[in-house]
Amino acid sequence: MSGLGGLNKSPQGVVVGLEEKLVRLQESFQAKEKEFAHVVKVARTELQDAVLTTMGRQMGAYAEAFNRDRWRVYKCEERLRLVNLGGTAIGTGLAAPRQYIFSVVDKLRDMTGIGFARAENLLEATQNADVFVEVSGILKACACSLLKVCGDLRLLSSGPEAGLGELILPPRQAGSSIMPGKVNPVIPEAVSQAAMMVMGYDVTITMACGAGNLELNAFLPVVAACLLESCNLLTRGCDILARHCVEGLQVNEERCRRQVESSTAAVTALLPVLGYEQASRAAVQSQKEKKSIREIVVSQGWLTSEKFDEFISPEAVCRLGMPNLPPR
Repeated sequence: MSGLGGLNKSPQGVVVGLEEKLVRLQESFQAKEKEFAHVVKVARTELQDAVLTTMGRQMGAYAEAFNRDRWRVYKCEERLRLVNLGGTAIGTGLAAPRQYIFSVVDKLRDMTGIGFARAENLLEATQNADVFVEVSGILKACACSLLKVCGDLRLLSSGPEAGLGELILPPRQAGSSIMPGKVNPVIPEAVSQAAMMVMGYDVTITMACGAGNLELNAFLPVVAACLLESCNLLTRGCDILARHCVEGLQVNEERCRRQVESSTAAVTALLPVLGYEQASRAAVQSQKEKKSIREIVVSQGWLTSEKFDEFISPEAVCRLGMPNLPPR
């Protein structure tokens, strides 16, 4: 095969494989979304306690991110279907029989089962490799999602006693030969490093595609190597993250409950009934007296314990917006 034609054949299969693993990862998080829907937790912005949410919604957000990646990867298959096969040296078809030029892509399609099509402008398709920059960018976006989610899983499972400790990751190996009982988040760490490699490969692909001169890009071998390795890294990363981490995730419900009741994040959930000024006083008093928000609002007679539970219920914290504040 000449020019880009040889490169276009191989990524098709690995891209399809990546899409399949993204489906499994998405569905794994969707299953946890349902399983953890009843667990209220503290949401954080800039690593500080912010408002209340549920662990189920957290898992659902991850699922949606990978759903977008899945769709982008699916669409990028179309970018790889056009080939310059038959264009020979620079895309003019010099030294190739015309019958060969018009039939070789059909043969390729029959042999592979992939819907390849001959590029309309063979000269252009031989010298420009920007399609691979586009595909690599899609893979980099997927790597970015993996890096972010793996970082969250590590944070949410940190401690477990001196950290957040909200999630319990499946233990995969002893974490230390000198610290008994220590279990490291090795699966998210491994997948994070794979994602970082994909981001590095994207830089290489971008530079190689831009380095082509005149009628032919001489740097396609490194483009092919990096693109295929990126696909393989992401495929394996999504697979092990789903099978060896997400599908075995557990949530520490008691710890989440304690954090909800002791954090000032619970005050925001009470705005519809307390109003901003009274809620602010409750937050300050809670921090000053080292008491939970529940203890403060109940002892002040602002809410009953049952009413407090109502405002921090999964249904309440997942409701879009809030009703108008009562007249004060």
